[in-house]
Amino acid sequence: MESGVRDVKSAARTVELLELLAGRQNRPTSIRELSEAMNVPRSSLHALLRTLAKHGWVSGDSSGSLYRIGIRALLAGTSYLDADPYLPIVQTYLDELHAQFDETFHFGRLDGFDMVYLSTRESSRYSRPLSRVGRRLPAYATSLGKAVLAERTGADRSRHIPTDAARLTPHTLAVRADLDRDLEQTRARGFAIDNEENTPGLRCFAVALPYADPASDAISVSLPLAGLAPAREAEVISALRLAGQKVCRIVRPIKDAAWI
Repeated sequence: MESGVRDVKSAARTVELLELLAGRQNRPTSIRELSEAMNVPRSSLHALLRTLAKHGWVSGDSSGSLYRIGIRALLAGTSYLDADPYLPIVQTYLDELHAQFDETFHFGRLDGFDMVYLSTRESSRYSRPLSRVGRRLPAYATSLGKAVLAERTGADRSRHIPTDAARLTPHTLAVRADLDRDLEQTRARGFAIDNEENTPGLRCFAVALPYADPASDAISVSLPLAGLAPAREAEVISALRLAGQKVCRIVRPIKDAAWI
């Protein structure tokens, strides 16, 4: 919350509810679960859900006891992507990388503790359950996130790393000292490495896109460890870094990235 700006309780509760439903990845959620998660009486929550359902922001089952995010949220998200000035440029280079290597490439943006996936080009050689566009993952546990965290120092870095960071896999760098050492290595080498830190069997690499100061955006590649040869790894990393440099030569640098 900005200094001097007070939350409107009903608006804050609505936003919290929508974000909670969105975080369930379309899994139907009961009013009881929502009430407990938000610490809100069921009667108050029921009225809010009915209002949001009426306007299409949530969708309920026939009994009115289970809810998921509604189509209006999709329209709002699509509008955000349509208005983004960087997305079309970055997607051009994701397309080129995907055509060259047929691996999975991502474009993400830092938001609080998380990286939000704004664009994905999936490999045709591997099966995935769903697109990552719109999904959130902890920045400290992704190559995308570590690439932009490495560009930040002190309090600016700390405000994007939770004090109670959880391990997503046995390889997650959940101890702050370990993470900081890795981020300094990332800064020195010029790209981030996620070695099975959020998904077993995947090694991911990312480069920050410093057209904003500090960088909030990054691009990455996800490579299955099975059968991954060092030469292939080096080739893909080199191409990813070159693509990042090309993007930043095209995009006009800006000093204040607060709007993104």
